[in-house]
Amino acid sequence: MSLKRPAKDQPDNFEFNSSSLKAAEKIISNYPEGKQQSAVMALLYIAQRQNNNWIPLAAMKYIAKFLDMPYIKVYEVATFYSMYNLSPVGKYFIQVCTTTPCMIRGANKLVEACKEKISENELELSKDKDCSWMEVECLGACVNAPMMQINDDYFEDLDKEKTLKILDQILKGESLTPGSYRGRVNNEPENNRKTLVDIKNA
Repeated sequence: MSLKRPAKDQPDNFEFNSSSLKAAEKIISNYPEGKQQSAVMALLYIAQRQNNNWIPLAAMKYIAKFLDMPYIKVYEVATFYSMYNLSPVGKYFIQVCTTTPCMIRGANKLVEACKEKISENELELSKDKDCSWMEVECLGACVNAPMMQINDDYFEDLDKEKTLKILDQILKGESLTPGSYRGRVNNEPENNRKTLVDIKNA
């Protein structure tokens, strides 16, 4: 898996827009006086959402001042957690789970699809700069493996053919439908329930 590093090209300034500022202040209000620094993870996520899905160094410095904490502590959080993008990832960021359950079910085929359609390398923007991909650790949808996350949505029960179709939709700017691509609802068995029965029929 690739190690995330801050982008070489960085903006000089960053500050929350009005909606981000309102969201940040609401989150901080949930913490006791003197404990505002605990909101750092949420504020980093707000900054990422505002800044086209990635967090520049200027945003980390802004958040450090906003929360009255050392910049290095904000940087440590941002670089530790994989959910924070430290360089541009495009409008669509594809995260392919390659942990054991997904790998056993064919996650390598999803990776092949990403290499064919987006870029040969992880965290490398596609030719149109609209999307990128990377391998990640468990995303918590093992029952519906293999799966991948695109921005905030999960796409489950995939194979290479279905993944290629999804990526084609992204490249064409078409809307996507998240969820199971074998028609399952949540984590139900593919042929309906097999162990649970209604009490009246027990």
